[in-house]
Amino acid sequence: MHHRSTQLAVPRGHPPPTQIPAEFSDYVQVYEIVDSDFPGYVYLVLRYLLTECTDDGTCRYTCFTYDTGNKLYLSLSTRPPDVDRQSIHGPALQTKNTTILSVDCVRCVRCLSWPPQAADWPTRHRNYGWPDSATVDRVANDGCDVVHVAHRHNRQDEWESERQWRLSFSRAEIVLLNSWMPVQQIVCHMLRVFVKTELLKDSDSSEGLSNYHIKTSMM
Repeated sequence: MHHRSTQLAVPRGHPPPTQIPAEFSDYVQVYEIVDSDFPGYVYLVLRYLLTECTDDGTCRYTCFTYDTGNKLYLSLSTRPPDVDRQSIHGPALQTKNTTILSVDCVRCVRCLSWPPQAADWPTRHRNYGWPDSATVDRVANDGCDVVHVAHRHNRQDEWESERQWRLSFSRAEIVLLNSWMPVQQIVCHMLRVFVKTELLKDSDSSEGLSNYHIKTSMM
């Protein structure tokens, strides 16, 4: 998963950030996250432009607001020139290299704030004290990402398929997975091996079982 240094997302109604990580460019377009009709699926509307200013010897950004009368939606209307060597798998482009390995590349836009769509997660009741408060704070402070993928009902719609995005909490999942005890991580890996070797395909209840289902069930 990778993001461009010239793009950033903020929740709807939130002001642009006053400080951003050094990995971002001198000019950053800030998109507002707008809900769609499907939970978790959103649009990105161009709202601000941040420009770095160092005239006084300090690093800061000046914010300009775009005219909101004409909404500019972020889309992926252009494809890489070597798209014939790639296949789309959800939000990922799978590149088939000449080597043994293939690479899944997921385009995303960073959001440095925890989104209001998941506002209840940090304060959710937890029966077994997992994750602990330090892990919860770390997850929430890291924000989320927005990946380009349309809801299954909109994938055949030309406009929606290019402009609909989905909130992604992959960074949060990595932190949570790393907070597991060794035995929990071992169990998860063992279940993935069973799925990969198709040892569960004989059961009707396991039809279509994937790593996503294993991870979600354990969490």
